[in-house]
Amino acid sequence: MTDHLLGDHLPGDRLLSGVEPDPAGDAGHSGAPPRTGFFTDTSVCIGCKACEVACKEWNALPEDGLSLSGMSYDNTQGLGASTWRHVAFIEQEVPARGGAEAPAGGGPPTAEGRTRLPLADTDDGNGGGAGGGTGGELRWLMASDVCKHCTHAACLDVCPTGSLFRTEFGTVVVQEDICNGCGYCVPACPYGVIEQRPSDGRAFKCTMCYDRLGAGQEPACAKACPTESIQYGPLDELRERAALRVDQLHAAGVTDARLYGHEPDDGVGGDGAFFLLLDEPEVYGLPPDPVVTTRDLPAMWKHAGAAALSLAGGIALAFAGPALKRFGRATGATGRKGRR
Repeated sequence: MTDHLLGDHLPGDRLLSGVEPDPAGDAGHSGAPPRTGFFTDTSVCIGCKACEVACKEWNALPEDGLSLSGMSYDNTQGLGASTWRHVAFIEQEVPARGGAEAPAGGGPPTAEGRTRLPLADTDDGNGGGAGGGTGGELRWLMASDVCKHCTHAACLDVCPTGSLFRTEFGTVVVQEDICNGCGYCVPACPYGVIEQRPSDGRAFKCTMCYDRLGAGQEPACAKACPTESIQYGPLDELRERAALRVDQLHAAGVTDARLYGHEPDDGVGGDGAFFLLLDEPEVYGLPPDPVVTTRDLPAMWKHAGAAALSLAGGIALAFAGPALKRFGRATGATGRKGRR
């Protein structure tokens, strides 16, 4: 392993945290192709749910409830064992504005021809009424969420059976026939993505259509997306494309546009599926600063080892102390007898 370096470190010495330029190589895949992933541009998501349907059809996922949640048009509410793609509908009230100028501090795009949804203003003249007299506008923040395929995947780190593994494409896949249902991976995920299926206890999540990737095809969700909100390709190229898209939106007056999960030096080493958001991550139900939950394991084991050594030393002294005293008394008694 000393014949080549990855950046400034040897393969395998940053398995739990830090910048990792080649996760597939670190997992033992020699000659792996460039890492691939998802870039989801939520600014062009129309909430059609074609990605959800394509994901379920290709992966033969069971239906996960046909009841209405009461949360806009969001009936699945989140990712789960049978929902590997989830389209969120986030309704926001924004101040009323005139003309085509964006409000100070950013806001929804105001390009000519964009549909505006005025909120009902039922003010009765006394500040009352069902609508509260807001007279504002409504915007939907639609976003297709998915497993992030973290560079440092805690779910993979804690799996005791090897059911979770890193593919040659840098993605993280669950082998359901090996999963024993222990559930360790569920609390380990900083995004709350992976879940156990109630019917048998095994864990499931997005595989980024590993079978399709092996055949040279793109994932089903990206293939089905009509607006190219979901883009698949080499991760480095996607990051460059995403940065240009953010610049384009900023130039159009959408100053709240930002990238999420694209930084290789963030708490999970960068995501294999990152996003362009139009508001704070918390608005979309995403953690603002995710950290791989196994990051501190080496330090924890060191502290545990030091504590164990201290305990062992204390026990040894506890037994050795009285023995040494008895030995000392016996030696003193023998010396006195000899002098007599």
